[in-house]
Amino acid sequence: MKCSHPPSLPKPITAILSVDLLVRILDHIVDAGDRKSFRLVCDHFLLAESLHRRSLRPLRLKYLPSLLGRRYPSIESLDLSVCHSLDDNSLATAIASGSYWQKLRRVGLARASGVGWKGIEALVTTCPLIEAIDLSHCCEVGDRVAAALAKAAGLRDLRIDKCLGVTDVGLAMVSVGCGRLERLGIKWCMEISDIGIDLLVKKCRNLRVLDLSYLQVTNNSLRAISSLEKFEALSLVGCRFIDDEGLAFLNNGRNSLQSIDISRCQNVTWFGIASVIEGHRNLQIINMGDCHTEVTPAFLSQLSLIKTTLNILKLDGLQISDSGLQNIGSNCNNLIEIGLSKCLGVTDKGIGELVSSCTCLRSIDLTCCHLLTDNVLTAISKYCINLTCLRLEACSLMTEKGFGQIATGCSQLLEIDLTDCSINDIALQHLTKCSELKVLKLGLCANITSKGLAYIGSNCNNLEELDLYRCVEVDDYGLSFLADGCKRLKKLNLCYCIQITNQGLQYLSSLEWLSDLELRGLVNVSSMGITSIAFGCKSLVELDLKGCSSIDDAAMFALARYSLNLRQINISNCSVSGVGLCKLLRTLKCLQDAKLVQLTRTSVEGFEFALRASRCKLKKLKLAGDLMELLSPKLLQMLQARGCRIRWVDKPMLFNSLTIE
Repeated sequence: MKCSHPPSLPKPITAILSVDLLVRILDHIVDAGDRKSFRLVCDHFLLAESLHRRSLRPLRLKYLPSLLGRRYPSIESLDLSVCHSLDDNSLATAIASGSYWQKLRRVGLARASGVGWKGIEALVTTCPLIEAIDLSHCCEVGDRVAAALAKAAGLRDLRIDKCLGVTDVGLAMVSVGCGRLERLGIKWCMEISDIGIDLLVKKCRNLRVLDLSYLQVTNNSLRAISSLEKFEALSLVGCRFIDDEGLAFLNNGRNSLQSIDISRCQNVTWFGIASVIEGHRNLQIINMGDCHTEVTPAFLSQLSLIKTTLNILKLDGLQISDSGLQNIGSNCNNLIEIGLSKCLGVTDKGIGELVSSCTCLRSIDLTCCHLLTDNVLTAISKYCINLTCLRLEACSLMTEKGFGQIATGCSQLLEIDLTDCSINDIALQHLTKCSELKVLKLGLCANITSKGLAYIGSNCNNLEELDLYRCVEVDDYGLSFLADGCKRLKKLNLCYCIQITNQGLQYLSSLEWLSDLELRGLVNVSSMGITSIAFGCKSLVELDLKGCSSIDDAAMFALARYSLNLRQINISNCSVSGVGLCKLLRTLKCLQDAKLVQLTRTSVEGFEFALRASRCKLKKLKLAGDLMELLSPKLLQMLQARGCRIRWVDKPMLFNSLTIE
């Protein structure tokens, strides 16, 4: 009798797949949820993910040493924009905590209003390899910070959008110190003029991308920019002193420009952009929306010069005829994106002519083109089979018949905007056949019911964003379908869906990826429902509860306990007292933006205690205007000194300011 051997056990996956191989596999996994699932498989997979990760966005600065020093040793890009109470001292302390900062190449400090020149100087001194810094929307940043930035000799990418204190002097220091600069964003830096731009161009000859939007620069700046040999992208949004003569300077024969944005430049006409096209035959992107210019046949024929390269054309707000759209189709048949939002004169015939020639289109924006009917959807479904984005807001003449054809012909749709359209459950039944949908906007579609949401929940498992603003027939039953089927949902708008109660929020509490939730005006929702959301939706970052009159302190206590990642909240017109407000602002360390208007149960003393308890970590506040005179000047000065911008709303206070809680 032969001796039988027990069957050999299968080898564990860790014995087959090496860490190096797993790291290579991660190169092909893009979705954040899939990456999380990957690292939860086992310690071997977790190690591979740790070695593979190159970027990090921490919520709390105190965890950086353990994250960068041990768990993620290969981080090159660090975004600190959401770290609460970030200032010079905390940044300097973090920098001194390890040598891993020397590996960093990109650092994000957007809206980090507490960071000044000392923090930036420590950063650029410690990080010799740093190539990119983002300080956009740090309104207090000025020339002294610019002087510190100038010490980063290897800097190639700098964003200081809306840094209102930066002047020509600061830009000059950056220009002299950072001669390798390739990309610069100085949008809304209103103290920068032609003088600063001229010196920038002389010192930074490698500039490729420049955003001058809303600056008061003139044609002289364009004259200087025209000398750059490698220049590729220029944004001039809202530059009211730029005109056709300035754009003519760009017709320099260098043929390097690939993208130009002159939207909202009221003194620019088709003649100016035509001269740019004449000199740059490799243009890929043109945005001339809201320029108050006429789309003439002469301009459209000029587009034929760049017909092989032009990919994106935005003409939002202009007037264009059927023949004009036909010319665009004839001259730009390689377009992948067309923007015709709020264009006058757009008809079924014109769009039909356009899409029949531009069969490569992937994104079409027809927002507020009120004359369009199902015939347009028929044409799009026939010719644009690779379409991924379709915006049809306020196109109310379209019906379920047309949407049925879209679902059949454009099965790769990822985003569709049907806000304020006459869409119903039958139309949704058709559209949800596009199973890859990630963004679906249905605001003001009053005919959608739970039946329609059932179609969404059954078929759109990849949905990440859903807008149901004022869909008044949506109820708790419908939300149950969303909660069961749309597990990847990150952003959900349920404002003024007045039938929703606490039961509906109980269903939604199973959405662990939900980060942005708008519940404005839900009068049938109480603190019990918000407690469910706080307990279940641990990824919540933004929450709008304005006008939810039944929400009181109990909800604030629940959010303070469970929603530790919350960064933005609106509790205006809620029944919250000073006790609940104080608990919320004191506990949530990541909270940066709070709207606190018409809190009738909160006294002046309640506001005072709560704002002091916030420890000045807030970056934006919205308060009733009357509080400006009632709150202590020292408190307001302290908040503003730490970079908190307060927006005062002209609404009367509805409580006795002497009430003590």
